[in-house]
Amino acid sequence: MPAPLAVAAFFTIWWISLFVVLPLAARSGPEVKEAETPAGVDRGAPIAPRLARVAVWTTALAAAIFVVVDAFAYWMG
Repeated sequence: MPAPLAVAAFFTIWWISLFVVLPLAARSGPEVKEAETPAGVDRGAPIAPRLARVAVWTTALAAAIFVVVDAFAYWMG
């Protein structure tokens, strides 16, 4: 796979993986006691989004998927 295509494919896979991982890492208001929710904050808003952890997990998932896609592209010619 040419380098520009590989970069574009990895970015696309990473972006899609982000939307898979993002809901798994966030704690929303209903999971937290009412006393811990600050006043004026929507109950559905994430309390602790942990974006660094999300980025690491997204990159790991995207890399694994990219290896499979690249191997498939290599074997299919």
